[in-house]
Amino acid sequence: MSEVSRPPLTAPEREQLVGWLDHQRSFVRMKCAGLSEADAHRKVVPTSPLMTPAGIVAHLRWNEYSWFQLNVLGVPDTGQTPWTEGGHPDAEMLVDDVPIGQLLDEYDAECARSNAAIADLSLDTLERGTYAIRGEAASLRYVLCHLIEETARHVGHLDIIRELIDGRTGYTRLE
Repeated sequence: MSEVSRPPLTAPEREQLVGWLDHQRSFVRMKCAGLSEADAHRKVVPTSPLMTPAGIVAHLRWNEYSWFQLNVLGVPDTGQTPWTEGGHPDAEMLVDDVPIGQLLDEYDAECARSNAAIADLSLDTLERGTYAIRGEAASLRYVLCHLIEETARHVGHLDIIRELIDGRTGYTRLE
């Protein structure tokens, strides 16, 4: 995904929400551009060894899937997710053996699936899945706001991790 522009200042609510989410999503690939496999999997935060560029991309991919497919659409988990009963709580980030290019392609594909899944839904649509927060279903509007926050927060993590790896900062295009 190449960098996506900010949504228009006076766009309707849906266009603003999806636009800001797409804008943040586009920075994920940008922050990972040019990383070697070793750097993409390098553990630079001693207290959070799963916080690697690869781990973050995988985490964001599975968050997209979880929120839009499992929660909003109510698609049953048929075992395709990395989470298992009694398994590691951050299993989606255990990707030391997965190439960063594959993880980025899977993330981009999941983002496209997410957008397609919600294209015809009202922002007032409530979650259909059984994974609701505190037993209460959230609206699609809430989910979009949450994913904007989640993605932006992890883009910030990628920014810091990238600076620790090779000194690159900001929104410098690396491709």
